[in-house]
Amino acid sequence: MQLRPAGITINGPNPWDIQVHDPRLFWRVMRSGSLGLGEAYMDHWWDCEALDEFFERILRAKVNTGWKSQMWEAGLAMRHALTNMQSIAKSGIVGKRHYDVGNDLFERMLDPSMMYSCAYYGRGATNLNDAQKDKLRLICEKLRLTRGMRALDIGCGWGGFAKFAAENYGVETVGLTISEEQAVLARERCKGLPVTILLKDYRELPGELGPFDRIVSIGMFEHVGPKNYRTYMEIAAKFLKERGLFLLHTIGGHETFDPWFNKYIFPGGVLPAREQIESAIEGFFHIWDWHNFGKDYDPTLLAWYANFERAWPKLKDKYGERFFRMWRYYLLSMAGGFRAEKVHLWQILLAKQPVRRNYVPVRYW
Repeated sequence: MQLRPAGITINGPNPWDIQVHDPRLFWRVMRSGSLGLGEAYMDHWWDCEALDEFFERILRAKVNTGWKSQMWEAGLAMRHALTNMQSIAKSGIVGKRHYDVGNDLFERMLDPSMMYSCAYYGRGATNLNDAQKDKLRLICEKLRLTRGMRALDIGCGWGGFAKFAAENYGVETVGLTISEEQAVLARERCKGLPVTILLKDYRELPGELGPFDRIVSIGMFEHVGPKNYRTYMEIAAKFLKERGLFLLHTIGGHETFDPWFNKYIFPGGVLPAREQIESAIEGFFHIWDWHNFGKDYDPTLLAWYANFERAWPKLKDKYGERFFRMWRYYLLSMAGGFRAEKVHLWQILLAKQPVRRNYVPVRYW
C-alpha cells in the first residue's frame, strides 16, 4: 500500500497519518488487502486520529491496498454474478448481523426519528435532528402526500417515515422490514397511528394489501443485489396504482464490493450503478426526478459517530472494545468515502406515467 501519493506518513505528525503499533500490519495488508487493513485496525495494530480524513485522502489519491485486495473484490463480484447473494433465504442475514445488533445502540446513535439514512442539509439545517426532519419533509413533498393516501415503505427501519407521514400528512403506511429488532421498536414507536409493520421480505408481500397510492424505499435498495433489481421493480410496479409515485432513496456507486464491509457490516450489500437502476426500471417506470446529495452523508455520518462516541460509556460493557473500533472504522471510513465523492446518495422519483407537462419539481432548498 503506497501512502505517499495521499500525503500520508507512517507514524507521522498529522492527524491523518497512521500510527503503527504492530509491524505485522504491512504483511497483513499485502496478504488480505482492505479486509486485512480493517481487521488490523479492529485488532489495534494501527491507529489514526482523523480516520475519516485518512480514507478521504487514500480514496482521492486512488491508493491501491494491494493486488490481493483486488482479487478479493473480483471474487466477491464473481459470487454476486454467479449466485443470488440476496435471495429470500439469505436476505435475513443482514437483518440479524447488522440491524439486530441492538436497538440500544441505534437509539443512542441516531436522531429521535430513528432515520438510518442520509440526512438532508440543503435547506439550511445545522444539526442532525433538523436535517433528518428536512429529509423526511422533502420525501413527502416529492411524493405529494395528502391525507387519506396509503403508502408502502419497503425497508421501513424503525418506522421513521411511517410515523412522520402519519403525524404530519394523515397517511396510512404499511412498512416492511427483515429485522426482528426493528419490527418490535417500530410497532412501539408507531402505536396508535395508522401504521402496520410487517416482518417480511419485499418478495413476500401479500397481494391483497395493494395497490398503494405511494411507495417509498429509503436506504434499502443497497441490500437488493443485481440479480434482483428487475424483480424488485416489477413488485413495486405491481403494488403501485397507475397514477401513483415511487421514491427510491439509495446510495449509488459502480457495483462496489468491499471485503471488510461485506464480512463485518453489510453482508451481501452492493451499491447499484446508475445504469443498473435505469435498466431495472425499463418497462415499469418513468424517471420524474433524480436528485444527488451525497455530500450530505459526510456530516450525517460524523453526527452519528459523535452520538456513538458520546454514548459509548453506557454501551461498552455490552459491546466491548473490538466492536467500538469496528463501528468507528465503519462510520468514519464511510464519511471519508462520501467526502471523496467515490459514492453518491440518490433520491429518484419514479412513476408509471410519463412526466406530465405541468409537473413542477420540488425545490430542494
